[in-house]
Amino acid sequence: MACWLLKTEPEEFSWAALEACGAPGEVWDGIRNHQAAAYLRAMRKGDQAFIYHTGKEKSIVGIATVIAEAFADAKDDSGRFVAVKVSAAKALAKPVTLATLKATPALQDCVLLRQGRLSVMPITEAEWRTILHLV
Repeated sequence: MACWLLKTEPEEFSWAALEACGAPGEVWDGIRNHQAAAYLRAMRKGDQAFIYHTGKEKSIVGIATVIAEAFADAKDDSGRFVAVKVSAAKALAKPVTLATLKATPALQDCVLLRQGRLSVMPITEAEWRTILHLV
């Protein structure tokens, strides 16, 4: 199982909105950065992903499960980009803030801290375990 982090603006699509979708989940689309799109293509059914709220919150708030692998993004007229489908798996007991992540030595190589503008990124298993211990 691979681990990921998906960033979203909570005003546009929040963790609560994903939870409200229930088991059918929601399409994670609109990704137009080529590196982030490559990560979407690498996702496999059953992979886990942290959901990170951007904007004022700047924190990891929940865990989602990939329920459908990459397929053509219906919102992309060019046909170059893909989407995946995810469902809410578990809300975190407390959000893990960006400040906390930055202050954690074991996370200094985390893609979120090195390439913060990416909206989809891999998380190593060691980073995943470290983040879960911060909750």
